[in-house]
Amino acid sequence: MSKVTETVEELVLPITDELGLELVEVEYVKEGKNWFLRVYIDKDNGVDIEECGVVSEKLSEKLDALDPIPHNYFLEVSSPGAERPLKKDKDFEKAVGKRVFLRTYEPIDGEKTFEGTLAEFDGQTVKVNVQIKTRTKKVEIPYEKIASARLAVSFG
Repeated sequence: MSKVTETVEELVLPITDELGLELVEVEYVKEGKNWFLRVYIDKDNGVDIEECGVVSEKLSEKLDALDPIPHNYFLEVSSPGAERPLKKDKDFEKAVGKRVFLRTYEPIDGEKTFEGTLAEFDGQTVKVNVQIKTRTKKVEIPYEKIASARLAVSFG
């Protein structure tokens, strides 16, 4: 984790805690010639534009006071959306029973990407029911082998 994202996390956590929101992720990325500081927040029934605005305003004040970023950047505070990333244990626990998309560091059963229903998570292993044509196969993926994971939106 970069120093900037670490610092921003320390600044934003008291704000999200006070407002009863969850800090999902802090991203600091360069796109083209512009830098973006993105803060993703959520709560059980989703966040609205007003909540994003309040967090943005309070965080801006703290960032202006501390000035941890030496150049210009755009601050964006938003919801992670329908395809929310799964980063922490509790994200996986909350996602049991939902559709997920996982990518692994190395092949498991010859595959590196899996989409299906998250059946179980015990802190060590993620079990996903993957549909293969007409049958369902339960795939066990060691937690430490997951490179990225997110909720998956299914249509139809």
